[in-house]
Amino acid sequence: MGLRHSISAIIVTLLLPSAVMHAAKQASCTFDTFPAPSGYSFSQVQGVSDDGTVVGQLIDNNTQQFVAFTRSGPGVFTEYAAPKSSSTWLYGRNAAATNVGFYQDNVNPENVHGFTLIGSKFTAVNYPKATNTWLFDVNQPGAAVGSYSASASVVKGFMLVNGKFTTIAYSGAQATYALAINDNGLVVGTFASSAVSNGMVWQNGTFTTVNYPNSKYGTVLTGVNNSGVIVGNHLSAERDFGFIYANGVFSGIVYPGAKYTMAGGINNNGLISGEIFLNGSDTLGYTAVCK
Repeated sequence: MGLRHSISAIIVTLLLPSAVMHAAKQASCTFDTFPAPSGYSFSQVQGVSDDGTVVGQLIDNNTQQFVAFTRSGPGVFTEYAAPKSSSTWLYGRNAAATNVGFYQDNVNPENVHGFTLIGSKFTAVNYPKATNTWLFDVNQPGAAVGSYSASASVVKGFMLVNGKFTTIAYSGAQATYALAINDNGLVVGTFASSAVSNGMVWQNGTFTTVNYPNSKYGTVLTGVNNSGVIVGNHLSAERDFGFIYANGVFSGIVYPGAKYTMAGGINNNGLISGEIFLNGSDTLGYTAVCK
């Protein structure tokens, strides 16, 4: 399952009065779309690095196994399955071609482990004594962000720098997910404790709540670049609608004729990545430049 579904049992909260909310408009976007490689379907399309490489997850149409992928700027797909995994996800990638993600253990399927992947070098990343560790993004200096199971019912975020974990946990929240980080140490993600998710910005221990206006099930912030431009999704049942948040203004990401368009990440050139949902199960990946 993708992040939206794999954490939905925990990601829940009430919109708070401190939330930053402004009127929304529709962005003007130029899309470059791409299908899944032959024999696969998209599970999710996530981050994009500065060279235009997109990462995410595919479903093998024959085996139904979930495998990670990278897609280079010129359009070359590479599939990847972590060692001893039943499912593998990639979520982020930096300009130095360090990929980060997580995988489900095929021996102990209740356990999820984070990992980094540089070329063919795989390194597992596990928060000490945690049952589950999710690794979501890494910046150019090498700081990574993710989340871990602090107990059976509580998930907290973290930042990992030079082997040292710093906890990122919104006070009173049942779940905090740190989903992306820029080179300035600005972290975005989501937190929740009830039926609605909140968009979250964190830096040096200070939280700011950023919520899309009038979103029924809340907001998840999925990417941030060095200019401070944020992308994310506002939620409506099982649909996630992408947006850009810049200079206090929300702008919807809309592909003409699509049921809905999700945002996965944004790079330092302003290139946005994500997934377009057409009719039925027909989906496309995309990169886009939006104004």
